Amino acid sequence: MGRFIAAGISRRTGLGAALLAAPGLLSAAQAQVAWPTGPIRFIGLFPPGGGTDILSRIWCLKMSEITGHQFIVENRSGSGGNVGTEAIARAAPDGTTIGLASVAPLGIGPTLYGRLPFNPAQDFSLVSGLWQLPNLLVVNNDVPARSVPELIALLKANPGRYAYASSGSGTTVHLSGEMFKAMAGVDMLHVPYRGAAPAHVDIQGGRVHMIFDNIPQGLALAREGRLRALAVTGATRSPQAPEIPAMAEFLSGFEITSWGGVMGPAGMPPAIIHRLNVLTKESLENADLKRRFEENGASTWYTTPEEFATFRTRNEASFAPLIRAAGARVD
Repeated sequence: MGRFIAAGISRRTGLGAALLAAPGLLSAAQAQVAWPTGPIRFIGLFPPGGGTDILSRIWCLKMSEITGHQFIVENRSGSGGNVGTEAIARAAPDGTTIGLASVAPLGIGPTLYGRLPFNPAQDFSLVSGLWQLPNLLVVNNDVPARSVPELIALLKANPGRYAYASSGSGTTVHLSGEMFKAMAGVDMLHVPYRGAAPAHVDIQGGRVHMIFDNIPQGLALAREGRLRALAVTGATRSPQAPEIPAMAEFLSGFEITSWGGVMGPAGMPPAIIHRLNVLTKESLENADLKRRFEENGASTWYTTPEEFATFRTRNEASFAPLIRAAGARVD
């Protein structure tokens, strides 16, 4: 592993300078903290093939290229991301296990769930944000609506007859549907899945009718003609899909944005957190990674650990009124 440390610190003079020059950062001795000697496990919260899984693998691949050290994705799905998040919280805080910090368990879960198997504010070492992206409303090709106004009219004429899928209760995919129901005044059935990938199988098979999915997978399927895209859930149109209207163009004030970051269990050495943060910043500034994120509908999003912690707290507070107004609750 000494070879990696030499490559990561001594050879990489830019990184070494960043560690020493930035205000308030660690001393040279602290920066030379022992690094994990084996592969670094990255715990994903949702099944393979979904939007967050795609973006996580893009980032892990770039981190492997930058560091010369393997970053391996391990999917631990279930309970809207809570299963994998608990696994991150229970991991040894030595830098060998990190994982996805997701809006579902960290921003939505504290209000939605009566009890969580982890404390979002205390059980994690937040490293950095990775991406932000809107969700995308897609319907199967048998739904006789080609715009949001047509869909609203269809749902009002057929209360309770149409169902929307989600990647799990408590995800932004779920809450986007709940917000749509409330603001449009329509009645739809919510069908939660263990991730978006299996949900899309049933949507294309006609067993459910639509999903407000994270944009990467839904956009790809729509561009292949396998689903029909009607609107994005950001405040404005997505630069990655400017031809698709924003839901706010039809329902004023409609906005939900998903986000993902990287974190480890509480108690990780500050020097390891800092080193991961510096490397993450380098990865997110890479032109190839930016291009691949954009192709999947996401924008890169770097933060310091402190900025990430403040954002998470504020995000939880902003979601709480929506969750309570929707009457959503999981006990």
